[in-house]
Amino acid sequence: MTVFSELRMRPATAARWGWDASVTARLVMAGVVIFTLLVGANLATPLYPLLQARLGISALDVTVAFSAYVLALVATLILAGHWSDHIGRRAALVLAVLTGLAGGLVFASADSLAALCAGRALQGAAVALATGASSAALRELLPSRPEWASRFTLLASAGGVAAGPAIGGLLSVFPGPTSTPYYLHSLVLAALLVPLYLLKARPAITSTAGQQPLKVLAPRRPSVSSEARGAFWIASSVGFLSFAVFGFCLSLAPGYFAQIVHADSRPLIGVLAGLTLAASALSQLLAVRGRFVVPVGLVLLSVSVLLIAAAAAWSSPWLLVAASVTAGLGQGVAFRTVFNTVAGKVEAARHAQIISTVYVITYLGSAFPVIGLGLAAGAVGLQTAVAGFVVLCAALGLVLAAVSLRQALRA
Repeated sequence: MTVFSELRMRPATAARWGWDASVTARLVMAGVVIFTLLVGANLATPLYPLLQARLGISALDVTVAFSAYVLALVATLILAGHWSDHIGRRAALVLAVLTGLAGGLVFASADSLAALCAGRALQGAAVALATGASSAALRELLPSRPEWASRFTLLASAGGVAAGPAIGGLLSVFPGPTSTPYYLHSLVLAALLVPLYLLKARPAITSTAGQQPLKVLAPRRPSVSSEARGAFWIASSVGFLSFAVFGFCLSLAPGYFAQIVHADSRPLIGVLAGLTLAASALSQLLAVRGRFVVPVGLVLLSVSVLLIAAAAAWSSPWLLVAASVTAGLGQGVAFRTVFNTVAGKVEAARHAQIISTVYVITYLGSAFPVIGLGLAAGAVGLQTAVAGFVVLCAALGLVLAAVSLRQALRA
């Protein structure tokens, strides 16, 4: 079946030659696509100070550009999060890569805040299209190992977000620091289209028989079965908190971290901004189990974000590094556990839709709290605003830890 047949939701007219990839190869493709798109979406993190200077934009404008990505991502998850259940995982990933290509090229040539927001919005739509598709594909490829499917999903996602700032900082040392990283990334995305096109795709799992198959692509009201509702809300809440912290790391943190380490090296700042995400990604490889994993992880995250603010007060780069790593470890094990629980309770035919809904709430954590942080930074200064922000994050983390501890004691 060709990509075009899948997009039309019609059977192919004739068999064609294609790459009958192994399960391992399909796992790699699903993970690489979402990883690469998230790298591109976060290349800008160490570049924001340069863009501020070049375009004359403020800290609030930076958070607006960052939030344009998040809001477009959330809107696309709502409108199209279920598409891969009907057109197939491969076709959804092809659409995601094409949209990501467009977003990167627009951002690379942006000469105004509006253009930055447009490029970021396209990148957000691309990540949204790939999120449900890649997660569902990994789940289908590992039907007997759902926990590892969730681990691979989060490893690819957190790994891509963590690698983006580091790669952006390294590539920014070349001429054209705000555009070269995107042009090089676009070449990688274009290369990914080749194996995706050649791949012999598996059929969509939801039938679209009838005269008007496009009706199944219409937006749907998010809904969750009663069996999965409790797991859904705890996973969404932990995700919201996690991405509020991540949103700070990926937007205003470069300027904040530069003050702590007394340096303006973009590669260094990119690495520091990605530390929490990198620790979160690596935590997916840890075999941590037990009833109290979630509350312990949330307490560790809460204490760590407070120490990030303490690192600024004490001008301690080493405390910043340690707190960033432990925050990522705590978030990683907690979110993996609750994410795996809700994924295991969702029926296969609605996997992409429900997981996309979890991510709708999760990604909102990177929008409204970060915009509020940007407004506060303009009013009271960055350090004071961050101090208030981390206190609120720590308080929410401790409340969720108490809720999850109560659930664990009941189990």
